[in-house]
Amino acid sequence: MTDQHPPTAPGSGRRQRAKALPPEERRHAIIAATVPLVRRHGFDVSTKQIAEAAGIAEGTIFRVFEDKEVLLRQAIQAAMDPSALVEQLREIDLDAPLEERLEAVAALLQERMVTMLELASVIGRANFPETDAKRHLEDHERCTAIMAGMLEPDRHRLRVEPAEAARLLQIVAFGGSHPRLASGPIMTPAGIVDLLLHGVARWPHDDETTSAPRAEQRAGRSP
Repeated sequence: MTDQHPPTAPGSGRRQRAKALPPEERRHAIIAATVPLVRRHGFDVSTKQIAEAAGIAEGTIFRVFEDKEVLLRQAIQAAMDPSALVEQLREIDLDAPLEERLEAVAALLQERMVTMLELASVIGRANFPETDAKRHLEDHERCTAIMAGMLEPDRHRLRVEPAEAARLLQIVAFGGSHPRLASGPIMTPAGIVDLLLHGVARWPHDDETTSAPRAEQRAGRSP
């Protein structure tokens, strides 16, 4: 018996089941459907909710995973895996203007921080899976290298090396995306980039009509 069902008639109110997949593909699909649920509900998410999100019969979960706990642990690991971030960084258009590239990076870093904070709030840091320190460092260095390469075409516009600029971008993005560290509204991607590139000092060509909107932009408010 498979988890494939006939198409649902329009307006019938029943969810159409997902098509049959090989076990490994099914496992990845279920994990992908579980990640956002774990971010919202933590370990209280039910297998019924997971099945509905994945478009499968509830029993299919237990044909792929030993039990619910195993699935939830793998979903948490998937949420923490930086591989998706690496691929998204590589997809940024290198021909776009510097500010647009940096805003795209800042948005991805901010999303990463929000994911970690959501997980920590619903499952507790103590329930985070143990990380391999060596691999964690390698992943961090890989992301930094990609960002540095992205900055290389504009090296002439920077007062620091591209790798250092990439490091500073991560510091500002992560710090400005954490409510406690920001001590107020989290920064917008545009505000993060503006602070990185222009700082807080008023430049000779600035006047009150340009510096005030910048301050509001950094704080996450529209001018």
